Amino acid sequence: MEIRKILFVTKFEDLCYDALNSLLSLQKAFLDHVVFLNVIERDKVSMRRGKGYLKEEEVKLKEMANIRFIDWAENLFEMGLEVGAYMEVSSLIPEILRVVEKESPDLIVIGHSHKGVLEQLYTGSEVTELIRRITVPILVFKHMVEDKIVPEKLFARPLFATNWSETGEKAVEYIKDMKNVIGEIHIMHVVKEAALKSSDTHGVQKVRKVERKRLDDLCDELEDAGINARPHVYVGDPQKEIIKAAKEYQASMIILGSSDKAAILERWVGSVSKNIADKSIFPCLLIPGDKINC
Repeated sequence: MEIRKILFVTKFEDLCYDALNSLLSLQKAFLDHVVFLNVIERDKVSMRRGKGYLKEEEVKLKEMANIRFIDWAENLFEMGLEVGAYMEVSSLIPEILRVVEKESPDLIVIGHSHKGVLEQLYTGSEVTELIRRITVPILVFKHMVEDKIVPEKLFARPLFATNWSETGEKAVEYIKDMKNVIGEIHIMHVVKEAALKSSDTHGVQKVRKVERKRLDDLCDELEDAGINARPHVYVGDPQKEIIKAAKEYQASMIILGSSDKAAILERWVGSVSKNIADKSIFPCLLIPGDKINC
């Protein structure tokens, strides 16, 4: 899939033009259209005692968003990009789904969830809900340090963690389409400790060699596509080891296939991709699998 259109979902405090600017290297992966979406929370314009619906507040907030988008659009027009924009009073997920259906983007960019642990437990995170409802890749953008400096080259050194699932295979094809953007990619697989049951050292090393061979073959496949790739085998808890590897290799982002668990199970148990997207400091590109029935 070529990345021709991005849906950039922003509340401005999380994702501003500097974040958008870090994505523009995707023009090398055929990007030619950016669609902005600003969803105004209903409680900002809802009925208040003695005032009713704050229509003037709605108009003001929409125009404030429009002014920002016009400024951004002028820069993008100069780069030869098409631009569209939506400013709506709505709930976030339904509005994203509506715009996705209308615009058919190839990538959705959102900020990470600000819901608390208990709120996510009962209502789920935006990331979980989007993965459950759509098959469009999602980039959960994050500023990697406290002063919110944006990574200058977001695709320069990604880390791709594969569990050899069908979703992982889909992620590989998506990565190939970014061959003109990616500088060097680190490919890793985490072997769970339970898989190392043999008391024989040779048995343990055999597991490592089998996984390393699979990784070498995948790296050769990416090399043939024009992407410099390096393989790594880790052992332990997948979530901890993926974050460890991202730090060790100074990854610019983490690429993951998303969970195929049913929504209720994922809400209570969680998934590696969802937890890393929610909790790690790294921007995360999530590649959803096919839709599942819940």
